[in-house]
Amino acid sequence: MSSDSNCKDGSSTKSKDDVLCDVNDKLQNMRIGAAVSVCANCGKEGDEVNNVCNKCKQVRYCNAVCKKVHKKKHKKECEELIRLATEKHNEELRIAAELHDIKLFKQPPAAEDCPICEYRIPTLHAGFRYYACCGKVICCGCFYAPVYDNQGNEVTEKVCPFCRTLTPTTGEEANERTIKRVEMNDPIAIYNIGVCYREGTDGFPQDHVKALELWHRAGKLGHAGAYCKIGYAYNNGEGVEVDKKKARHYYELAAMKGNAMARFNLGCDEWRAGNKDRALKHYMIAVRGGSYPSLKCIKYIYSKGHSTKDDYTKALRLYQEYLGEIKSDQRDKAAAEDEGSRYYS
Repeated sequence: MSSDSNCKDGSSTKSKDDVLCDVNDKLQNMRIGAAVSVCANCGKEGDEVNNVCNKCKQVRYCNAVCKKVHKKKHKKECEELIRLATEKHNEELRIAAELHDIKLFKQPPAAEDCPICEYRIPTLHAGFRYYACCGKVICCGCFYAPVYDNQGNEVTEKVCPFCRTLTPTTGEEANERTIKRVEMNDPIAIYNIGVCYREGTDGFPQDHVKALELWHRAGKLGHAGAYCKIGYAYNNGEGVEVDKKKARHYYELAAMKGNAMARFNLGCDEWRAGNKDRALKHYMIAVRGGSYPSLKCIKYIYSKGHSTKDDYTKALRLYQEYLGEIKSDQRDKAAAEDEGSRYYS
């Protein structure tokens, strides 16, 4: 931050930048030898003037003798420099926290649409399926609906609803397809293999460290759920030492990318910490993302008198908006035929 005079706009209400500029100006004015190394005691200049005050780290001396001689005279100035430096640091932390909250509580983009029916993909895992043959995520309605060939004849074999590739008949074949997608840097495939390592399923040995490695890779490629899994691992000590701070960090990364479960977890953490307003904010965003548990939490908060009727009404409206974007007759039919395809709570 520069200490130029243009930091001040002359207005009666100072902005965050103005406050920092004022503190910087005071620090700059009090520094001795800011541009050129000058001994605060004897006035000697040069590169050898590099013995700084142990407390304020702002004033320089040519040697330990000058520092000791000047100590009493510098005491008051030293205390003021420390105070101003602390004030600046605290202001920077406050501004950083405010900017972080603006980013954290911004409504994330909605999930992508099903490439076939073009309805929004449901949040619940039962509402969609990933196909490694083409790397597409298909909704429950479309993968249960009949598939027809170019002549309009129903295809009797089990095929991918999008690319018409035959469904794998063995686990080995399914794994081969997924691994090929991993080699292509497909974040969903990378995430899924990570889940297999975490659970020790589908022919993969249980290896929490390997799972975390894959989730980090998937997260960097844009997979929000991967960051949520990493947060869960740090929260519960799976493959890493328990670290609540890191767990929160990864939950936040996932939430800002649109993961409703991570957002719900953040709301629960804030509620347990007594930050009811922040918890409500998280729950509201999670509800819009399709989190039914968050809606129930808001109902509970309202019943205990910690939120208003308007808050609960808004939450109900947000959840109805979400349902309006994901509901379809085709998906309802799939859910009626198979409980495993129930795509909303």
